[in-house]
Amino acid sequence: MINGILAAEELIASRVAYIFRTYPKQITAAVAALLLSAGGGAFAVASLGPDAADLPVKQVFEAVTPLSFADQVEALDNHSFTLFRTEITRSSDTAEALLQRLGIADPAAATFVRGNADARTAFLSRAGRTVTAEATQENTLQKLSARWIPDGDGNFKRVVIEKMAAGFQARTESDTLTPGTRLASGIVRTSLFAATDDAGIPDAVASQLADIFSGDVDFRSLRKGDRFAVVYETFDGDGQTLRTGRVLSAEFESGGKLHQALWYQESGQKGGYYRPNGDSLRRAYLSSPVEFTRVSSGFAMRLHPILNSWRQHHGIDFAAPTGTPVRAVGDGTVEFAGIQSGYGNIVILKHRNNQETAYAHLSRIDVRQGQSVSQSQTVGAVGSTGWATGPHLHFEFRVNGEYHDPTTIAQQDGGTPITAASRPAFERLAVATRTELAAAFSVVQASAD
Repeated sequence: MINGILAAEELIASRVAYIFRTYPKQITAAVAALLLSAGGGAFAVASLGPDAADLPVKQVFEAVTPLSFADQVEALDNHSFTLFRTEITRSSDTAEALLQRLGIADPAAATFVRGNADARTAFLSRAGRTVTAEATQENTLQKLSARWIPDGDGNFKRVVIEKMAAGFQARTESDTLTPGTRLASGIVRTSLFAATDDAGIPDAVASQLADIFSGDVDFRSLRKGDRFAVVYETFDGDGQTLRTGRVLSAEFESGGKLHQALWYQESGQKGGYYRPNGDSLRRAYLSSPVEFTRVSSGFAMRLHPILNSWRQHHGIDFAAPTGTPVRAVGDGTVEFAGIQSGYGNIVILKHRNNQETAYAHLSRIDVRQGQSVSQSQTVGAVGSTGWATGPHLHFEFRVNGEYHDPTTIAQQDGGTPITAASRPAFERLAVATRTELAAAFSVVQASAD
């Protein structure tokens, strides 16, 4: 019950902040007019109404006989209702497995899903699709819908299976995505990604949050009780979020120090994240070339797993499944893309000031020598080529050909502050952003209390 109230408060706060940010002048005028009229109305009621203490008090007692248990059961039996359930598809789903997770026991529906080509394509062997089911009180299927966004499309597709008089029928539809924003907040108890999972924040948003504050917060040593709030874009279909977009603003409080960021794009310029005072948060390099992973071996002396001798490990190893995308940590040019002994498939990027980054043991290479790449662009995928005992990314940072600890890479500045011409518009956005994030923090604080 408390979680439901908090969720409602969070939604109301987000809506109010969004409207205030979009229509500040109109809201100010409306509130002023409302206060004036409300004040007059209150005065009139107060002057004409009787004193509550003078009103008579009357108590009424009446015996009520409840219906018998049999009558209550009969009333329920005569009332039909529809059950609504939502699930996310898994790559291992069969028709029976998916329907069972949705609480549906309907062999005829399972047979139809298996036998219909459109239904198989939409519901089976597809991970991450949103599925909604409508069922009778006997748990038989009335309607089954799947929604997803095709690659490179601004719309979403919907496949619907519906029970008709003649049996089940399937139809495919296309509809327009609805853009929106969502406000969320959380408290760290173990790690950032565990906290964002608890708060229902998608991994793609959590990764952006880590990138934005990578130069200010050490996410490997967060403290219990650190908290955060974030506002991010959503793209919805039939009232359900099918994809998330950019983080619009965020706050992170770690060790008693508050860090804030908001997205701002000057006219004709590349957008970026800024502190409320206008300083750029853009770093020359991201803190990690792989999202949602862990460091399996650091920049230190170690026993080499293949050569079985103690050697300096010249980079950092990130454990991740084969095929996990590997991204460029900074803007640069592909110096080398191919095979090198020990490294296997490797990409080497040349950056500013004679700095290089290397991405080794790749299962595939997505760039070519001489190509310009931008920060966050995919350059390949995690693999186990070369001298590797299992799938992981070996990442190196070199300056003038010498190896440096990659954990220091995110400390280099790479942006410019807000210009004087854009300062007034930026200040208005910063004020609205602080209001929005304060609403989010009040929700997470109430939840903690």
